[in-house]
Amino acid sequence: MISLTDKAVEAVSRFITSANKPVAGLRIRVEGGGCSGFKYAMRLEESLADNDQAVQCGDVTLVIDENSAGMLQGVTVDFVESMEGSGFKFENPNATGSCGCGKSFTC
Repeated sequence: MISLTDKAVEAVSRFITSANKPVAGLRIRVEGGGCSGFKYAMRLEESLADNDQAVQCGDVTLVIDENSAGMLQGVTVDFVESMEGSGFKFENPNATGSCGCGKSFTC
């Protein structure tokens, strides 16, 4: 399915700790938008819906909706820090193209 690198697990764990509310997991989904057609969305979830899939990555539970599951198959999420900033980076083997900024993709 989908996996997180150790750095991504560490970053998500920090966000969960600082949330100061109950967190069931990190939702990762694919939605329409961006300059290439699809983009990733992430948010902390307090509960799971009936049709959600839960994927355990270290100490982090990923929450995936059934519409996004196919496009997230084989995806690796990393957390990168550089002089230009920090953020999550998605490596998606299903993507046939991406925009210049790397924030959106086509399938």
